[in-house]
Amino acid sequence: MNLIKALWAYRGFILGSVKREFQSKYRNSLLGAAWTVINPLAMIVVYTVIFSQVMRAKLPGMDSTFGYSIYLCAGSLTWGLFAEIVGRGQNIFIDNANLLKKISFPRMTLPIIAVLNALVNFAIIFGLFLAFLVAAGFWPGWVFVAAVAVLAVQLLLAIGLGMVLGVLNVFFRDVGQFFGIFLQFWFWFTPVVYPASILPEQVKPFMAMNPMYPVIASYQSIFVSQQWPDWSALAYPLVLGLVLCALGLRMYRQYVGEMVDEL
Repeated sequence: MNLIKALWAYRGFILGSVKREFQSKYRNSLLGAAWTVINPLAMIVVYTVIFSQVMRAKLPGMDSTFGYSIYLCAGSLTWGLFAEIVGRGQNIFIDNANLLKKISFPRMTLPIIAVLNALVNFAIIFGLFLAFLVAAGFWPGWVFVAAVAVLAVQLLLAIGLGMVLGVLNVFFRDVGQFFGIFLQFWFWFTPVVYPASILPEQVKPFMAMNPMYPVIASYQSIFVSQQWPDWSALAYPLVLGLVLCALGLRMYRQYVGEMVDEL
């Protein structure tokens, strides 16, 4: 409760930091904030043209021309949010070492700022993707509500993992280097650019160990098949996310003093 009160008292610092980072990203560019729209729009166009028109790639059982490009966007955009939050989280204390040493403030504001910055970027990109769905006639209707719940599960998992890695990375710098490599393998082990149905039977049991598999599959079910996700499959990443959040918070509270000395 004291932590929540402290964070609320510093809400101006949190929102101001998010605003400053967003503005500084495009401060010296001619088009300014327009790049936040141009970059994701270009990505969606490339996905659509290459995979839907040139390659004519289609999913099994999906007759629509845009089926694969929507499948790819639903997976890659949401994976990008996960990777950005975890990546920011694992370096959050190291990147703000000078701030931690010189100013007294609730350190937990830093992970919150990182998550909000990632969500701002994601909101812009995903908003364009939703506009593309409407234009392509693929709006999922009321099933879209399920995406909010899936997003909450994904955020819990990303925040918890990012916090644990952030504390460990202060004391063992190899953690950040190793996880950057591990994340690349994790991406290709998750059915983002390919359907899980094409995997060999002997590999599929190992997919159950991947907590991001049911998360990405849920997004793809919502936006590609326009169906409700398998809620039971999300239990694993939900529980794991809660455990990681609790573990990360405990590690932070236990080692926050030593972290400042180490930095």
